[in-house]
Amino acid sequence: MEIQLLLDHLLVGAGAAALLREDAALAELVADFRAHIDITEGPSGLYADLCTTEPRLSYAVARLTREHAHIRELIDDLLARASGSDANDVDAVRDVGTALLGSLVRHRQHGSDLIYEAYAFDVGGENG
Repeated sequence: MEIQLLLDHLLVGAGAAALLREDAALAELVADFRAHIDITEGPSGLYADLCTTEPRLSYAVARLTREHAHIRELIDDLLARASGSDANDVDAVRDVGTALLGSLVRHRQHGSDLIYEAYAFDVGGENG
């Protein structure tokens, strides 16, 4: 993950502002995450479909939607720190970036769990 490489550079003491402003990874992350939200939360997106076809998964869908909001907040915080007065506070940028990475990893796992439950889990079980 490119954002991980960015944080690795911060660990060795490179200037946070320069790295975050110049690195395309953060801009790509923003665009990719917006597209992910459109695909999943849109009116004809995955979550709407799952809530209609698999209502038992509505709690998991709600949790993933809440995670989207939290991840957007972390991305916004990272962008603000990179361009604001905290831009040279490497520790603050690293802390937010690390929290973002952790949230993304957990969200990816929760999404995988949802897909498994929706498409691979046999609720009724057939006698063969």
